[in-house]
Amino acid sequence: MTQTVEKAATMDAPTVANGLLQRVILPRSGDPMSVRSLYLDERTGLRLTTPPPLPGAPLREVSLVGTAATSRRLRVVSRTSALVPEQSEVSFGAYFNAFAAGYWRHWSSLTEVHLRLELRGAGRVDVYRTKADGSQIFVGGEVVDGHHDLDMALDLRPFEDGGWYWFDLTTDSGELTLESGGWYAAEESPVRAAVTIGMPTFNRPADCVATLNAIAEDPAVLDAVVAVIIPDQGTKKVRDEAGFDAVAAKLGDTLRIIDQPNLGGSGGYARIMYEALGSTDCEQILFMDDDILLEPDSVLRAVAFSRYSREPMLVGGQMLSLQARSQLSTMGEVVDRNAFLWRNAPGTEPHHDLAERTLRQTPWLHRRTDVDYNAWWMCLIPRSVAEDLGLPLPLFIKWDDAEYGLRARGKGYRTATVPGIAIWHMSFLEKDDTSDWQAYFHYRNRFVAAALHGPDNPRALLVDTLKRSLRHLMLMEYSAMALQEMALRDFLAGPEQLFPKLPVVLGEIRAKRAEFDDGRPLDSATQVPLSELDALAAQAFPEPPTKKLAIVKGLAQSVLHNLRPVDPAHAVVPQRNVPSKQAQWFVLSRLDSATVSTPDGRGVTFRRRDPALFKAMMKQSVAQLREVARVWPELRQRYRDAVPELTGREGWKRIFDA
Repeated sequence: MTQTVEKAATMDAPTVANGLLQRVILPRSGDPMSVRSLYLDERTGLRLTTPPPLPGAPLREVSLVGTAATSRRLRVVSRTSALVPEQSEVSFGAYFNAFAAGYWRHWSSLTEVHLRLELRGAGRVDVYRTKADGSQIFVGGEVVDGHHDLDMALDLRPFEDGGWYWFDLTTDSGELTLESGGWYAAEESPVRAAVTIGMPTFNRPADCVATLNAIAEDPAVLDAVVAVIIPDQGTKKVRDEAGFDAVAAKLGDTLRIIDQPNLGGSGGYARIMYEALGSTDCEQILFMDDDILLEPDSVLRAVAFSRYSREPMLVGGQMLSLQARSQLSTMGEVVDRNAFLWRNAPGTEPHHDLAERTLRQTPWLHRRTDVDYNAWWMCLIPRSVAEDLGLPLPLFIKWDDAEYGLRARGKGYRTATVPGIAIWHMSFLEKDDTSDWQAYFHYRNRFVAAALHGPDNPRALLVDTLKRSLRHLMLMEYSAMALQEMALRDFLAGPEQLFPKLPVVLGEIRAKRAEFDDGRPLDSATQVPLSELDALAAQAFPEPPTKKLAIVKGLAQSVLHNLRPVDPAHAVVPQRNVPSKQAQWFVLSRLDSATVSTPDGRGVTFRRRDPALFKAMMKQSVAQLREVARVWPELRQRYRDAVPELTGREGWKRIFDA
């Protein structure tokens, strides 16, 4: 049991200067109940197994959640204080308030953490921990009667593979108020809390001002910030947004707006790092996207994790879904070094809803998840690491964050994606940017990153690209194939084209994409003639083939169909309307035409099959991939030799000054 020390005086307000690692925080007043579950667990977690609906069907596990008949919800007083009514129990074993001990044990220099709570009233505090398998262990508890400042020292040594700490508050006949609380280190770190926050923006002034307000309204965050740098690359300027003047006055000289051409995310983040290293004395550089909802304490947590890490490392925040805000989109990401493609870390489940299955109900959340990189929706890079590695590659968007993480790993700097450090961002489920204008960057930059950090033999990368080519063509995504051809052509041209392409490539992409039907979205399917299918038939879609023989047979039939002549009538009237979720190869590859809704539901594309394009584009793809295989050793060396120029200050300065 850890020692509990009762103090007579009130705890100092949490600041970054007294060993604070993580504040206890409460939901905002306007947050929906599902978001509340990220901060508090006020429910019992019952689980039952339903009988199989049919003989032989697998058992299906469901979760029941509910509150005891006599329980009452905790009342939020402020973002850092709350009142627990009489005869109630609330657990702080939730995403934002539990302490991810496994991560701190593995990456930090700490051997213990202190839970400090300022309490007033009558009740009790109980502390729990978990193992890496999610099994729960009672650590100890204290009765509270009156005014108490509790300080519990908790051992971090049993957490090498994972596990969390948290506390519960329980009342009987009286109320209990949590005045403030947090998780602390016993001693102050020698590394300063001095962060530059950087947020490149493109035509999202309202989102940008909202994030600035979140920073400006939190005194503890402001104490740690030395600069907020915003490269404004759009036509709708942040300075012109309602509320900007007020937040700019709060931030004062800390805020720097830099107008520059649209150089993409990599150009924006490179500018942030360029300015942070050249004109501030910051110790940490924190990258954030402009289209996020910020939990301000995540800034302090990222800075604290960096300050107490055993050695300099990148500290990443996780992504919660902006559309379903209790949903954890990804626990962490890795790069498959063979096919050279990013993916979710092994043993994790994407899009996990913490309102349906809480932290205490989800065993896999208790294992430590190791990653290769962290996306730049929120990622902290220590100054010393940035000085050693240089700036991002001039890739515009896509793969700049993954490449930087791999570059860091190659020089001995690790990355940790830490639970409890997070922002809300648009979910991956709301978009598919592998077939829109961003397809160019997916392909080119994947090959660039593979040349720098990938295998000696690119066979798996080339085979995967060929499969994607066939899929694009069967889906009648001819614009995506045209962008793939552009991407591979530019990759083959070598590293010398990356900087010159940066300010002009987006215009080239838009012009090329507009040449094809699938690159010209319509507002609605009502803008084209009505499909011939009746309402019943329009709802029937084939099931995906699952057996190997069925898949091979289906692919062969699909390829043959795509080589046959097209019925001219189908060029005018679509054969059917296809929802985005149903737009799979085994559906579209059997049609001559279709309207297909976009993943965000904002429009449709009228796709028409073209056998001549199918043959020509497939032939071109095969030829380019053969050429990549032929020149791979030489080309890979050219890219590696060019890294100092591509990531150095002088190369980027020429772009910024142009």
